[in-house]
Amino acid sequence: MEKVIRILLVEDEAKMRELIRIAFKKENFETYEAMDGKQALNIFKNFHFDIIILDIMLPEIDGWTVCREIRKNSDIPIILLTARGEEFDKLFGFELGADDYIVKPFSPRELVARVKALLRRAESKNKEISSEFDIGGISINTLSREVKINGNAINLTNKEYELLLFLSTNQNIVFTREQLLLKVWGYDQYGDPRTVDTHIKRIREKLGGKSSCIATIWGVGYKFEVPK
Repeated sequence: MEKVIRILLVEDEAKMRELIRIAFKKENFETYEAMDGKQALNIFKNFHFDIIILDIMLPEIDGWTVCREIRKNSDIPIILLTARGEEFDKLFGFELGADDYIVKPFSPRELVARVKALLRRAESKNKEISSEFDIGGISINTLSREVKINGNAINLTNKEYELLLFLSTNQNIVFTREQLLLKVWGYDQYGDPRTVDTHIKRIREKLGGKSSCIATIWGVGYKFEVPK
């Protein structure tokens, strides 16, 4: 029997909820709805979901806070919805642990594509074989999803970890931004290549003295290399 995908949709605009609900009903997904942040947290505590679609500007409790609270106990995929597309907002959302970020207005078809991509990544992650390896002084444990520099753990978001893991396990191979969107985010048709740049910037900041391991190949993309 095929598994039913359950989505928690947190959005205060009734028309927007309806459009999203219809789009996912066509895909045979079950959609549960919350109109504000407080209601969303209560529903999340009592039911199991596969993914959360979360608006930022919400009554009662804003989306930033909802995302932060959920991340304290869960690594469920989260897509943030917002009418604001400034880089600071995206960086803040990713720093809180969001997996993706989509700016209004958007097509329901695009949202469905991003949800499917995130679910594929989550399923793949669950099938990972436990292992720990060290490359260029960066220690990565794929079971605990922990990254250490010289024995000290660094705090990466889900997507930062997955991007670093992908690059480090494909050492010295140059990837374009579009290829990284496909390999790490799971989509290429709707992805914004600047998302990759934003994540690379944050990873480098957190790697500190090891940031040179991620090299920029101008006009092409990025690669992971261990400096000689």
